[in-house]
Amino acid sequence: MLLTLLFVGCQQSSQPGNQRAENANPLATPAPATISTLSDDLPTIVAFGDSLTAGYGLSQEQAYTTLLQRKLDERGFKYRVVNAGVSGDTSAGGARRIDWALESGNVKILILELGGNDGLRGLPTAEMKKNLELIIQRAQSRGVTVLLAGMEAPTNFGADYTREFRQVFRDLAREYQTPFIPFVLEGVGGDPRMNQPDGIHPNAEGERIMTETVWRALEPLLDRP
Repeated sequence: MLLTLLFVGCQQSSQPGNQRAENANPLATPAPATISTLSDDLPTIVAFGDSLTAGYGLSQEQAYTTLLQRKLDERGFKYRVVNAGVSGDTSAGGARRIDWALESGNVKILILELGGNDGLRGLPTAEMKKNLELIIQRAQSRGVTVLLAGMEAPTNFGADYTREFRQVFRDLAREYQTPFIPFVLEGVGGDPRMNQPDGIHPNAEGERIMTETVWRALEPLLDRP
């Protein structure tokens, strides 16, 4: 049930912008700035995902992408983090907008966090894999390193679906030799102390834990200061 609630949140929130999020919600946070607005050639890390990346329900200062930028700056890493999260997005939505996300700027790393809404809807895991595979291929064809963030499916579609869903991320990480986070909400999902009052989206403390989870996988990919 906790996993189900988590993924309901990924779907129910939405975010308008250049790309229309699925299941739009007028309470959603503003869309992220496009990469084309960047004015210099600073290496860019694109955080590409759904409401978990967008920072739904939090201020910009509390969002994990802001915390990640702060961590980079404090350690002397010369990178810019771009939040390309669209609340409510599925893997299919991500496949439609990946070229936009990679179009401009000196993109070096893509943090790929999608699939939660596919799991909520019980969409075929083969379709999810195809969409995520396309995103990885598009990024790698541009020389962009992909950091794949794994997700978990709700249990209401049965043990077989849950297992197949989980395996998609592991198979993709192996087939495309991508750095891999097994579950980006490790230590956060299902814990009421780490989530907002809706019991779904991470609160400020949950965002800090999520940031540390991403950082452990991201740091080895960075050029040293």
